[in-house]
Amino acid sequence: MKPVPINYLAVVVAALANMAIGFLWYGPLFGKTWMKLAGVAPKRKTSAKKKAPGMEKTYLLAFVGSLVMSYVLAHSLIFAAAYYEMSGITGGLMSGFWNWLGFIAPVTLGAVLWEGKPWKLWLIINGCYLVSLLVMGTILAGWR
Repeated sequence: MKPVPINYLAVVVAALANMAIGFLWYGPLFGKTWMKLAGVAPKRKTSAKKKAPGMEKTYLLAFVGSLVMSYVLAHSLIFAAAYYEMSGITGGLMSGFWNWLGFIAPVTLGAVLWEGKPWKLWLIINGCYLVSLLVMGTILAGWR
């Protein structure tokens, strides 16, 4: 079996980019709307800030999840490049988009269909995933 050529530094940078996008997305860009639609009370946000020393574990786990997503996307890019003979930024964008459309969008659709969450919340959450996967795909494909 041939080893898969993964650029681990690119995986880490893409994971960090994902975290930065999430910070901006759920903070200054759409934070208030997301909190309202998700039912997150402002008091909860304030109490979370007071427990800041305990937030390291939350951010660490979120980063581990981001690393896993980045690592799997890196594999997806390699297989897509071999199959479609496409690489570079276009390959990264396509891989990010198709992974979002095939895995993220349908799975998160259940929140609207079965849990009665508003479509606007689905759009905010999925917009973040889509942008993150496109940026991550671009980083991973461009840094091969």
